Amino acid sequence: MCGRYTLLADELEILQEFGIDQPIKDYQPSYNIAPGQDVLAVVHDGKEKRAGHLRWGLVPSWADDERIGYKMINARSETAHQKPSFKQLMARKRCLIIADSFYEWMKTEEGKQPKRIQVKDRGLFAFAGLWDKWEQQGKTLFTCTILTREANTFMQDIHHRMPVILPKEIEDEWISPQKMQPQEAGGFLESLDDQALSAYDVADYVNAAKNNDEQCIKPIA
Repeated sequence: MCGRYTLLADELEILQEFGIDQPIKDYQPSYNIAPGQDVLAVVHDGKEKRAGHLRWGLVPSWADDERIGYKMINARSETAHQKPSFKQLMARKRCLIIADSFYEWMKTEEGKQPKRIQVKDRGLFAFAGLWDKWEQQGKTLFTCTILTREANTFMQDIHHRMPVILPKEIEDEWISPQKMQPQEAGGFLESLDDQALSAYDVADYVNAAKNNDEQCIKPIA
């Protein structure tokens, strides 16, 4: 799964990396992005790419209760094209969720060891995501989920799942305004090349979502 990540880049770097023309409203870097928070995403509106914030935890348009979002922070890429909650989003509402590292907890004899994982030779990168709009009783939410996959060779010793990280050259294809069939979108994700990763241990200070400063990413011996 993917339950925490970081985004420390400044706004200009993000705009340049993802080819965004308009400024990002209310952007703030974060050392410890957690479910339920607003996260930075990129979508294509049919005319141009736009960067803005979505709440992490998908609330499908048909849901009766927005609290379902806390159970839908991730979606399995292998089956998303089949599931009612995600099927139509795979066809029409794909997004990039911007990050520069993510955290995962590795089981050890002493307990769970948090690790910070980065993409080698890339500062910024994008998770494959899905988004939706929910409206009820005068309230509107724009929410998202991060797609996950089976762990690659590097990640297998840390966790059995990992987020889908998009190669730079196909980010625009993932958010293309052209409709994909849900199964086609699923096949697209299955065909992706692995991204080279690196990891190091960090303190369990990062376990608390309220902690959001440089200590979250400080390596420990």
